[in-house]
Amino acid sequence: MSHTLVSVNWLNEHLYDSNIIVLDASYHLPTVQRDPDMEFVEQHIPRALRFDIDEISDQESELPHMLSSAEDFDAAMQDLGVGNGMQVVIYDSVGLFSAARAWWMFRYFGHYEVAVLDGGLPAWIAAGYATESGRGKVQPPPYPFKSKKHPDWTITAEHLKENITSNEYLVLDARAKPRFRGDVAEPRPGMRSGHIPQSTSMPFTELLDSQTGLFKSANEVRERFGQAGADNRPVVVTCGSGVTACVLALGLEVAGLTEPKLYDGSWSEWGSRDDLPVETG
Repeated sequence: MSHTLVSVNWLNEHLYDSNIIVLDASYHLPTVQRDPDMEFVEQHIPRALRFDIDEISDQESELPHMLSSAEDFDAAMQDLGVGNGMQVVIYDSVGLFSAARAWWMFRYFGHYEVAVLDGGLPAWIAAGYATESGRGKVQPPPYPFKSKKHPDWTITAEHLKENITSNEYLVLDARAKPRFRGDVAEPRPGMRSGHIPQSTSMPFTELLDSQTGLFKSANEVRERFGQAGADNRPVVVTCGSGVTACVLALGLEVAGLTEPKLYDGSWSEWGSRDDLPVETG
C-alpha cells in the first residue's frame, strides 16, 4: 500500500487492480473561473470518480469546504464505492494543488491507504496515457468505510491567537508570498490582506519542481522544512481555505517529519474576523 505519492507509471500499471480506486479532487480558486466538475466530465483518468471537496464538507459552515462529520464522510465514501482496505489514489487537474486536501481528509478520518498522484492529470497526459469522459461508474465497496478521526490534527483560531505570544507552534503559510505580505487582494471578497502574526511564509510551490510540476525529492523537501525550523518544532499549516496547506502536510510526511496540525478555517476565517490581528510585509 502507498501512503504519500505514486507515479503515473505506477498508476498505469495498477489502474485495474481490484483494490484500487482513483479519485479526481480538482478544485479551483474563485478567481480562476474554471469548473472542475465540468472538466472532469470532459476528461479524466479511466475509472476515476469525482471527489468534490466542496460537497464533502460541513454544509452548515459559512467557511469554504470545512471538515465534515465522520458520519457524513462515511456516507460520502460509501456513495463513491470507497471501502476499508482499498488503496485510494487522488489527483487533480492542476498537477498538485487540491489533491493533497483530499489525501489529508482520508488520513484525518483514519484511512491511511491513500496516495497522491505525483504531477496529477497533466503528468498522466504528458506520459501519453489514455483518458475518458463521462461520470464514471461506482462499484459497491467490498467492505464499508468506517472513520476513526483524529480531532487533535486540527487547531482553532483561538489557539493560534494564543500562539502569537506563546510561540509554541511554527505556523507555516502555504499561500503565495504576495498574499502573505498583503501586497494583493485576497481571491475571496471581504477578506483583509496579510498574515497571522508570527507565521512564516512557505508557498507550497517551493516543494514542487518548477519544470516538471512533480514533488521534489524527500531530501530536498526535508532541507526546505529544516530551513524553516520545522525539524525541531511542532508545526501548524495554513493557507487560504485549508487546501494547499495540505500540500505542506504531504511534504512533511514525504520528508519523514512530524504530523502537523491543520488550521482548517485558514485565512478564510482569520482574514474575515476583526477580532484577530493581522500583519503585513
